[in-house]
Amino acid sequence: MELFQYPYMQRALIGALVIGLAAPALGIYLVQRRLALIGDGVGHVALTGVGAGLLLNRSPVLVAVIVASLGAIAIELVRARGRTSGDLALALLFYGGIAGGVMLVGLSDSTNASLHSYLFGSLSTISVTDLTTIAVLGVAILVTMLVLRPALFAIGHDEEYARVSGLPVRTLNLVLAVATAVTVTIAMRAVGVLLISALMVVPVAAAQQVTRGFRSTMTAAMALGLFAAGSGVYVAANADTAPGASVVLMAIASFAVVAIGGVGWRAWQRRRVAPADAPAVEPHEVVLSQS
Repeated sequence: MELFQYPYMQRALIGALVIGLAAPALGIYLVQRRLALIGDGVGHVALTGVGAGLLLNRSPVLVAVIVASLGAIAIELVRARGRTSGDLALALLFYGGIAGGVMLVGLSDSTNASLHSYLFGSLSTISVTDLTTIAVLGVAILVTMLVLRPALFAIGHDEEYARVSGLPVRTLNLVLAVATAVTVTIAMRAVGVLLISALMVVPVAAAQQVTRGFRSTMTAAMALGLFAAGSGVYVAANADTAPGASVVLMAIASFAVVAIGGVGWRAWQRRRVAPADAPAVEPHEVVLSQS
């Protein structure tokens, strides 16, 4: 715990906790709509924004937010119009984004270390400005997901029924797309664009093993995200490992523990209820069976 006396470790922990809370709050809607891998596609588009920012000598995070938002909106519009399947549109942005990012970073004067920090995260190098950006945008994402929860749940459950009910389906879909882009962008410095999708999806998948309702699943996923973020930073600080990878591995470990525990709990419940449901045995039947 002595390491957390240093300001850079405090910033790393706070940034990770904010992302660990906001990412599952958004990810539950993506899992509900079977878009669990959209974070990867948007992340690769954000990498192009990072390369453009480095090449133009502008803020990589700000440029990445703009480029990733445009990419997420493009995915949503293509999916909504149905001219191209969502998987194909995602694949095009996936490969085009990472290719454009690598090329633009190569054209800039930045070193490979800069690219590596955005690909896999670099929590220990988060500045006060970075932390402020992460905190403000992370809280904005969290509040938006909580306030719009009924409407976003409705369009994820049955988009046609939500449209007939009068909900602004296209606007809500675009809000969700932009929120995904912003979440991916602010998480680049924490877990990297190659791992952020795991922090959106894995806590939700773990929560689904032991919860039933949407609200309880969302709450449990956010709690697991906080645990994965905090414990991942702690493990990285003591074991001298990559913080982003440590956070994701802690999330996966949480999923394994919850899944195994859930199976054991359900098995115990079945054994506990079974004797009460079994037919009563008459005394003379016991005597006959023994003889």
